Amino acid sequence: IYPDKINNLKDLEKKINKFNGSELKTTATKLVFGDGNPNSKIMLIGEAPGYEEDKSGFPFVGAAGKKLDQMINAIGLSRKKNVYITNILPWRPPGNRRPTNSEILLCFPFIQRHIEIINPEILILLGGTATKAILISDDGIMRLRGRWHEYNSYGLASPIATRAIFHPAFLLRSPGYKRQTWNDLKEVKIKLSK
Repeated sequence: IYPDKINNLKDLEKKINKFNGSELKTTATKLVFGDGNPNSKIMLIGEAPGYEEDKSGFPFVGAAGKKLDQMINAIGLSRKKNVYITNILPWRPPGNRRPTNSEILLCFPFIQRHIEIINPEILILLGGTATKAILISDDGIMRLRGRWHEYNSYGLASPIATRAIFHPAFLLRSPGYKRQTWNDLKEVKIKLSK
């Protein structure tokens, strides 16, 4: 299943579509691959598609997607112009449940190659599940957010500056954490301007 010989998004999407090793594919309606500008300096990675995403085939299109758009617009970014968005998993887990560790591990080569193909300057990890998976950490989002990390893999020429922030769906439920997220986003804007 390792897609390390794939060098473009179209072929990666085809490879994922042909992959039959995950039960999630049988319960999901659509493959949710990515959205935005693939030439962006910023790549955002969430957990997994939800109900709205599963229907549309695009990541972050429901209420959390609207919130995410507001968040990135606040630092002068736009989904269509200068960010690229995807998820750890390309298929919706049944009932919007959290992905299992085995599901994440099974799909990890795909997200790893996805990052290598986009090769952004900055990775923004949305929420605890994406953060723990990409940073390979047992620490939760509360510990990992608020500072810069580095993501690296064998297919990258150099490490990518990585920031973990709260998931937009969490912020909709817990608006008291908006200030911390705003501070994280301001740090992203500062790094982009360097």
